[in-house]
Amino acid sequence: MARIELENITKKYKETVAIDHLSLDIKDNEFFVLFGPAGAGKTTTLKTIAGIEFPQAGLVKIGGEIVNLIEPMHRNVSMVFENYALYPHLSVYDNIAFPMRSKLHRKDEQYIQEAVERVVKMMKIDGLYDRKPSQLSNGQRQRVAIGRCLVREPAVFLMDEPLAHLDAKLRHFMRGELKEMQSAFNTTTIYVTHDFMEAMSLADRIAVMNKGTIEQLGTALQMYYTPINELVARLFGEPEINLFPAELFLDDGTVKLHALGQRIPLVPEADAAQVLKKQHGNELDLGIRGIDIAFSLTPQDEAWIKGTVFAFEPIGNKVIMTVLINGTQIRIAAVNNTKADLDQRVYLKFNMKQVLYFNRTTQGFITRSDMKKYT
Repeated sequence: MARIELENITKKYKETVAIDHLSLDIKDNEFFVLFGPAGAGKTTTLKTIAGIEFPQAGLVKIGGEIVNLIEPMHRNVSMVFENYALYPHLSVYDNIAFPMRSKLHRKDEQYIQEAVERVVKMMKIDGLYDRKPSQLSNGQRQRVAIGRCLVREPAVFLMDEPLAHLDAKLRHFMRGELKEMQSAFNTTTIYVTHDFMEAMSLADRIAVMNKGTIEQLGTALQMYYTPINELVARLFGEPEINLFPAELFLDDGTVKLHALGQRIPLVPEADAAQVLKKQHGNELDLGIRGIDIAFSLTPQDEAWIKGTVFAFEPIGNKVIMTVLINGTQIRIAAVNNTKADLDQRVYLKFNMKQVLYFNRTTQGFITRSDMKKYT
């Protein structure tokens, strides 16, 4: 069993708190992602599990056994570092074989050859046996580092942003490879990333970290559709979610967006409306994603809001457009054949069925217009 349990872990560097009373329960064979902004404590958490860092308080358990005082070599974990950490004087073959030649995990050469061949075929680097790391591209080096991690078949794989230095096309390819490998090896994987697309595409569950604590724990769909607060809502999605201070008028079914100077009809389902009625006060923050905002060069009816094009970014499969309305920038996702000029007059319409509502004071999630679909 490779269940990982962290109980009230605290790790400090002098006065800086890197992990603050963190508790996690990672299931056996789970692909678990630690996600969050830089400095959130993700890598420190990974190193604490590996035994590279020792917490000042709390317990680390692997397979039900407390391992706080057990050295890394005896924890049966395998780790991929962001900077590859390959041995420059060894060939690809010897770098991958190295873990199986250590005193603790020594295997015979026949076993090593078969294991290396299996991994290099999986990583598609079987033609690079004799090359040194200096003769490899970044993508090839990263595959060697991952292959060295996989070859020993440990209880737990620990991966610290292993795709960070790869180009976009190779990152996309490797995401699929990593998920397939984890399934094939049937082993627990803990993966650190600051890329929300990696987190959503790979994870069975995601822990969103910030300042050494867990903001939200759940599936990718929960993070995207029912984020626990505005921070999590901003971290998931491209373009970033639009958030507006608003005033709620349930008596006539409208919400006023202060920044836009607009009053828009409210369309929550009955359950969501009841939740909104229970809020103390009618000041809130309204969130809407760019994909839920329609765009037109001409107004269709009075529900369309007039603005001007502030920025226009074609990125292949879509266009990210920033529209300026009453001094407020609104990011929308338009179809890839959209054409518009800077400062051109345009019109937007919000899909109020997809709106998220947050508490203005705490920034905590209240509900969304179509909440019934996600409960």
